[in-house]
Amino acid sequence: MNKINVVLADDHAVVRMGFKLLLQDTNDINVVGEAESGEQVIKLLNTLQTDMIVMDLSMPGIGGLETISRVVNKQKHPKILILSAHEDAIHPKRSLKAGANGYLSKRGAPEELIKAIRQIHSGNMYIEASIAQKIAMSQMGGETSPVEVLSEREFDVFMALANGKTVNRIAETLNLSPRTVGTHLYNIKQKLNASNQTELALIAIQSGLINP
Repeated sequence: MNKINVVLADDHAVVRMGFKLLLQDTNDINVVGEAESGEQVIKLLNTLQTDMIVMDLSMPGIGGLETISRVVNKQKHPKILILSAHEDAIHPKRSLKAGANGYLSKRGAPEELIKAIRQIHSGNMYIEASIAQKIAMSQMGGETSPVEVLSEREFDVFMALANGKTVNRIAETLNLSPRTVGTHLYNIKQKLNASNQTELALIAIQSGLINP
């Protein structure tokens, strides 16, 4: 039997270990590599033959959404399953738009991860039922969030700002210069008609992206 070769990408080693033990216990899935950032994912793809990347969105460096975009721009790229703590409708929609093939919550049942990997490998999409319902409800209700106008990098910076991080801390985490982050901050505030970081946090709360 040809096994499904998987790369696990998450910046928490304990999380990767747990998922690796789960997947290695199957007879058709093989974890061939691990990464703790998007940059490491890209490097691994240059040296490994992998069928799928199971990855978190919230990672240091270029971040999950930018990683998706870079992976799908590669010729004969692997499929991508997002395994995230974000359970709103916006993160899944942005992930799928960027090129991901599926989206799961980290709080989901372990067996659902195995099911998702198998279904995506066979050519299907896979979205956790509760998250798919949120996406459907937002579309049926014609709901749009103001943050949808943000680019992928702007969205990463916006989420960091909404969670109370400073410009310097964001620059360090995303491997950007403080000046570049400051430019993103200016553009974000212009697009969202916000004057300060508190208002950005309020927009994130109203959009269901962070808890109040």
